[in-house]
Amino acid sequence: MRPIRPTLAAASLAAVLALAATACGPSEDTAGDKPSAPASQTADDKITIPDDLKDRLKEHGIDLDKWKNGEWKNWDKDKWLREAKDYVNPIIEDLWDPDRMRDADKPPAKPVDPDISGDEGVTDPTPKPVDAVPVKAPYHASAAEAGKVFFDGPQGSMVCSATVVKDPANPGKSNMVWTAGHCVHAGKSGGWYRNIAFVPSYNDSAKPTSELEKAPKEEIAPYGVWWGDWAQTSEQWIAQGAATGGQGAPYDFAVIHVTPEKGSTGKSLEETVGAALPVDFNAPAVPDIAAMTATGYPAAPPYDGQKLFQCADKPGRLSLKAEEPTMYRIGCTMTGGSSGGGWVAEGQDGKPALVSNTSIGPVTAGWLAGPRLGKEAEGVYTAVSKKFAGQ
Repeated sequence: MRPIRPTLAAASLAAVLALAATACGPSEDTAGDKPSAPASQTADDKITIPDDLKDRLKEHGIDLDKWKNGEWKNWDKDKWLREAKDYVNPIIEDLWDPDRMRDADKPPAKPVDPDISGDEGVTDPTPKPVDAVPVKAPYHASAAEAGKVFFDGPQGSMVCSATVVKDPANPGKSNMVWTAGHCVHAGKSGGWYRNIAFVPSYNDSAKPTSELEKAPKEEIAPYGVWWGDWAQTSEQWIAQGAATGGQGAPYDFAVIHVTPEKGSTGKSLEETVGAALPVDFNAPAVPDIAAMTATGYPAAPPYDGQKLFQCADKPGRLSLKAEEPTMYRIGCTMTGGSSGGGWVAEGQDGKPALVSNTSIGPVTAGWLAGPRLGKEAEGVYTAVSKKFAGQ
């Protein structure tokens, strides 16, 4: 099975590497007196950055030629920076302009066998496909917590989905976003992605792709672009996570702490969008859950990543390894790009709560699986909340 992975776009500007043993990625920009030329890939796979872009980064105190001896630009597996202490993500305004956001829509090939009947542990029969339903526009009125994550990887610009969640340390003023671990970190094969940003209610009015080409940024990102100033995923995902086979999937979750691209307006993300979901780390047992609703921006065909969809189904169980936590599984036709999108169910208090996120699914679509959120997930969530307590 493949992680319902971030989606890839062909062209990308490579900027600073964002790192954290739970982290998110940095940025770069075309702002300045004159447009920057795109970053290019040389014959030996080294990334080159326009000089004016380097100057812009230096204004933020980041000298890319000196930082980590230039390793910011190295995607080599053995040198891809992975440590939390190395995390850096300077905001460079307008990197994620409408064109770049729209073009980040091609999923990489992450094949997995749709037949997992031979897996050990508790696995229920494969669910029947459930057709994804378009979320009613404006999205802000229907699913204000939902949004899209943009970031850069070695092959180009990628997208995932995500959810605004409550922050215990800052009630009513959360700047925390829940997504999949593979949307911030490459797992055992690499390190932290770059230029991670969250756009709540992306394409809020559900404009067709043809109209988005001329739409201003205010329509595509009506609640702004929010950059990750920190992110965290599980140690298990970092150690085990892989693009194929489902390795690390039971621990495939992450929390991103964000800050507005244009500078503080005095309002948090939760106040800006007017919503945030609680996270339930003790959701009822699978047989006791009547239904789960998964939300996301699927980008692999037949979808194009520009519109928000949902699937609702009674969950079953999926076990990849007997010694690892059993995952939730629902029928759903969403594809790559929906990764990281929140799964909502009735929590212990009877109110809607986030209980999982999209992690993996077969290449042929038809079902999705997400991790059960237990003590490891709660540890990640609590650590990010405490890090920004009172801020």
